[in-house]
Amino acid sequence: MNRMRNYKDSMLEKLADKGNGNYGYIDTLNEARKMLVDQIEGTLITIAKDVKIQVEFNPAKVGAYRLIGYENRLLRNEDFNDDTKDAGEIGAGHTVTAFYELVSPGEAKNLPGIDPLKYQTPMDTTPGENSDELFTLKLRYKEPDGDTSKLMEIPVPESDLAQSLTPDCSFAAAVAAFGMILRESPHKGDASIPLVLELANAGKGDDPNGYRTEFIQLVKVAESLLK
Repeated sequence: MNRMRNYKDSMLEKLADKGNGNYGYIDTLNEARKMLVDQIEGTLITIAKDVKIQVEFNPAKVGAYRLIGYENRLLRNEDFNDDTKDAGEIGAGHTVTAFYELVSPGEAKNLPGIDPLKYQTPMDTTPGENSDELFTLKLRYKEPDGDTSKLMEIPVPESDLAQSLTPDCSFAAAVAAFGMILRESPHKGDASIPLVLELANAGKGDDPNGYRTEFIQLVKVAESLLK
């Protein structure tokens, strides 16, 4: 914990990335318990390294999309198959959540204009475009002691999607919306502090360690400061 309150988050992130480690900012006893007790196994035990995730949306189902967050984690398309490109590690018990904003085909959307191509034509469609598949998730990873990556491809049909938010998804959406509000993101849309609290309370659940309750309290403090 840095007593000078100048902990240089960006520098710590770079050090953790280069050393395939993790970092955190401990300012309370509760935070110390979370990092050094509850989450220590995921930090010390790596189950997969150089993990890369690629999502391909079906153009018949999705007209446009935008990944929310992860700006400093993006890879070039060609880097996905390149085993020399470093990526993140996954520890025991770790989960990764990614949110996408989707636009239906044909729906009006505010996207940067692109001039018509002179020497190329749009790609031909494939039989999969007319299927029920919404997207295909591609996961490439290496074993902890391996140097060659393995590939998993998981097609996700539209019919498999949940019709309502699960508590975990609701809470994660609250965190994502809160982040966009604090950053004054131009993409936050109708996100507001009341909406964040509504989603967070809906996803609070049993909360045995009190982490979600702590987040809700933090949002309430931010609400009072933003007024």
